[in-house]
Amino acid sequence: MAEVTHATGRRKEAVARVFLYKGSGEVEVNDLSLDAYFPMESQRIDIRKMFDLADVLKHYDVVATVKGGGKSGQVGALRLAMARAAVEVQPELRKRLKQAGVLTRDPRMKERKKYGRKRARRRFQYTKR
Repeated sequence: MAEVTHATGRRKEAVARVFLYKGSGEVEVNDLSLDAYFPMESQRIDIRKMFDLADVLKHYDVVATVKGGGKSGQVGALRLAMARAAVEVQPELRKRLKQAGVLTRDPRMKERKKYGRKRARRRFQYTKR
């Protein structure tokens, strides 16, 4: 395990750290298999799409640590981290991954709470009498 590549991806409150080791294309997330950690098929499809876009990932084992956020945010963070790691291994993939939209970080975040409001936009209940 001499050649190790790592990258970080974020989405909403989720942060994913990905390590690529020479291998056969196995994906391990927080010491669990991909199927065990992400039970929904749509989430697994989103991550496996990276293997179709970046063929180089089929020659590496992906070991990921994901923290924070919900499962959907974690999937987005993991996908971004895998894309960044793939570009680090094979820089000529950058153009194809950029066109596919997987190298762009999703800027949507939770809006901060404002003073005089219950939440970011929700006002306190108005009582007429």
